[in-house]
Amino acid sequence: MKPVGFVGLGRMGAPMARRLLDWPGGLIVHDVRPEALEPFREAGARTADSPREVAASAGVISLMVRDDAQVEEVLSGPAGILETATPGTVVAIHSTIAAATATRLAETYRPRGIEIVDAPVSGGAPGAAKGDLAVMVGAGEKAFERCRDVFAHWAGHTMHAGPPGAGTRAKLARNLLHFVSFAAAAEAQRLAEAAGLDLVELGKVVRHSDAVTGGPGAIMVRGTTARITPDEGWYPIFSHVRDLGHKDLALAIELGAELDVDTPLARLALDRLAAGLGVAPEGAA
Repeated sequence: MKPVGFVGLGRMGAPMARRLLDWPGGLIVHDVRPEALEPFREAGARTADSPREVAASAGVISLMVRDDAQVEEVLSGPAGILETATPGTVVAIHSTIAAATATRLAETYRPRGIEIVDAPVSGGAPGAAKGDLAVMVGAGEKAFERCRDVFAHWAGHTMHAGPPGAGTRAKLARNLLHFVSFAAAAEAQRLAEAAGLDLVELGKVVRHSDAVTGGPGAIMVRGTTARITPDEGWYPIFSHVRDLGHKDLALAIELGAELDVDTPLARLALDRLAAGLGVAPEGAA
């Protein structure tokens, strides 16, 4: 069994790579910072002076670098992976890059027998430390099978999203929810602060209840966003959510008006909740 390689040992990459120290074929790592390599050398991993040296022996190589430009540099820059990678090598990009970049790289290097896989992760540093990240993989079937066991060392959930580029598209959709939720949390905190509430304690309530209910992901259980007809099994569930949401959002907006706190996201949610859930009245926008 060939070694696995890991390039980029930062806040996310280092804990992911540590989970691979027991890979049967061994681990070879690279980072531009010598101090990032030392703990891995002490733990028994091989350390490399360049991505090229990693690719000379590794069969599956993970990249956790900053952005599209750094990915390109690690792949095809001086002393890059593609100088020594042999046919059959799988390069998994865990950085969040443009979907078009992932697709282009896969198409460019496939004729050389190099499989470029986009495999961004979700779960942040805590998930990386626990080995419980979610990974969204854009890859062909054979490349996905090559990666699956490697990823299982640091991921608690693996999604085969589709061909190259699909993993990145899944990550962008997931992060749209993430950061829109942050904006909504900020609006809720402004309302709570104006109402004289303890924001830290309210945050504990939110995290506790979301852990029980699943938070926004709890409604992501259908294979389509199409309208739900009244004879479908989901209709009474989602219409109940709609009715509760309309009531509570209206009350929150009313409280905001009383406290002179603007709640634009709440108003937008009230306007779009029913259609978003798929239970707007027929003919409604």
